[in-house]
Amino acid sequence: MCGIVGYVGHRPALPILLEGLHRLEYRGYDSAGIALVGSRGIETFKRSGRVRDLESILPAARARIRRATTGIAHTRWATHGAPSDRNAHPHLDRHGRIAIVHNGIIENAAALRARLALDGVEFASETDSEVLAHLIAAMPAGRLVDAVRAALQLVTGAYGLAVMDAERPDTLVVARNGSPVVLGIGEREMFAASDTAALVRHTSQVVHLDDGELAELRADGYETSTLEGGPTVKTPLTVTWAAEALDKGSYGHFMRKEIDEQPDAVRRTLTGRLDHRFHTSRLGGLELDPRALLEIRRVKILGCGSAWIAGTIGAHLIEQLARIPAHAEPASEFRYRNPVIEPDCLYIAVSQSGETFDTLAAVQEVTRKGGQVLGIVNVVGSSIARACGRGIYVHAGPEVSVVSTKAMTCTATAFALLALHLGRIRDLAPTEGQRLVAALEALPGQIASILADEPAIAAIAQTFAGVSNAYFVGRARGYPVALEGALKLKEVSYLHAEAYPASELKHGPLALIEAATPTVVVLPRDALFAKNLSTIEEIHARQGPVVVVTHPGPLPIAVAGRIDVPQSAPELDPILLNVPLQLLAYHVALAKGRDVDRPRNLAKSVTVE
Repeated sequence: MCGIVGYVGHRPALPILLEGLHRLEYRGYDSAGIALVGSRGIETFKRSGRVRDLESILPAARARIRRATTGIAHTRWATHGAPSDRNAHPHLDRHGRIAIVHNGIIENAAALRARLALDGVEFASETDSEVLAHLIAAMPAGRLVDAVRAALQLVTGAYGLAVMDAERPDTLVVARNGSPVVLGIGEREMFAASDTAALVRHTSQVVHLDDGELAELRADGYETSTLEGGPTVKTPLTVTWAAEALDKGSYGHFMRKEIDEQPDAVRRTLTGRLDHRFHTSRLGGLELDPRALLEIRRVKILGCGSAWIAGTIGAHLIEQLARIPAHAEPASEFRYRNPVIEPDCLYIAVSQSGETFDTLAAVQEVTRKGGQVLGIVNVVGSSIARACGRGIYVHAGPEVSVVSTKAMTCTATAFALLALHLGRIRDLAPTEGQRLVAALEALPGQIASILADEPAIAAIAQTFAGVSNAYFVGRARGYPVALEGALKLKEVSYLHAEAYPASELKHGPLALIEAATPTVVVLPRDALFAKNLSTIEEIHARQGPVVVVTHPGPLPIAVAGRIDVPQSAPELDPILLNVPLQLLAYHVALAKGRDVDRPRNLAKSVTVE
């Protein structure tokens, strides 16, 4: 969940490392640090707080480290040990020769600490990561990569690791097991990072390490190998993201920029995938022919957070259009219940980053038991994409804000494409396919019209700024919209918000409704419109104020606030109904003075259990 940057080459390393840290701030962190090989050997600089706090201690040291051309840097999200200067990375061995930065958790850290303590090692931090520096330093002298390999064979746990040796200042070693590591290939220089975002300003050629792989980096190239010592062959990928896509531009926050980018992002998700001749979708990445898809008897969707909620929308779409039983489940719980993996079930893993540890572990559990898995991810070449080997890239573009907006919308759109594809293979009539293709084509323009109504949504948000609790309710396909609306409000504004199926309100949650508690009701004009009006009456009877997200048209009931969205094909309503709730959460957060792009305690890419 933290960030790694490494550099070895011909340029001063410090500016490159600092820029990389700034690029990774969106991932969530509580401290930052840098280690460089300078005229005094390895020098480390680290601070609790933001990267700007780290920068504040560097001016006096810049003169003696400005020529350093090898370095590693880190942003930490605390697991073992509280956020503090001494627990911040990088960590050194007791002689100051080896420096490491580490993402992940070393599960046998306590046993390793005890073993090292018997050899006289005194620890400078409370972290599990520090044991790696001491272990590597204790290995026999030789190549750094061999020392790292020998140390890691004693380690149980997850790691994305970068290592530097004062006696070998022209070399970096990186390793991966469960936590992403990406190499960047430059001209007479090499980069390493936990996220492509730290690299795109310097190179478009990247290599993703697989679990159990190490890489030795020098200015003139790299070599990869397994933990057992055998060589591996990697094929570089070309990153198509422009560096400017990772800048805020004229926007005050990445979240607001990414909300605004949704019409174009959805257009990219749809491009080349709509088939007007046969009124279906083209999804070549599935690598499953119609005969194989006809044999599917069940669909299980696995994701975490907004990805799980997008999967819930997807399950509704698949059941409605393809008439296949479908269910979404949090990936974080899936593998712990010893799931039954069925040969005629299609498993779908969903992740914006493609690096979510819980989802990746669920994929590995399914494939280990012989199940077939598709991935729906945003990041090309990511761990989940490679573990699945087939699926759908959503092409939302880089998403920097911790809270997911455009990736969520594009993922739901990708599920609509998949459901249409499955439906047309089965019993969905051509006329129905034609209706849905037209509705999908209309989505970008409809989203743009919702965004144009921002002032009215911002005015409603002001009424939420002074309350302590809020509730969201929806029925059937409206329920995942309520889930996502509540999640967004919690994540970015810290306002307590809960979502319930509208039909469940009277089975307990109604006890919480009062005049000071607003409820957002997802109210599409569908076959359940009258039943949802009854839910509003139940809330009104307890003096609860109601805000509705609905379609244009007369509303035979008074409400405290109303947000209209264009009417689409009913199956696609959740995609549009969700968009104004993103703006609602954003403006509530602004009114409360929150750090919109970096909510407390959260990280963009959750790469630990």
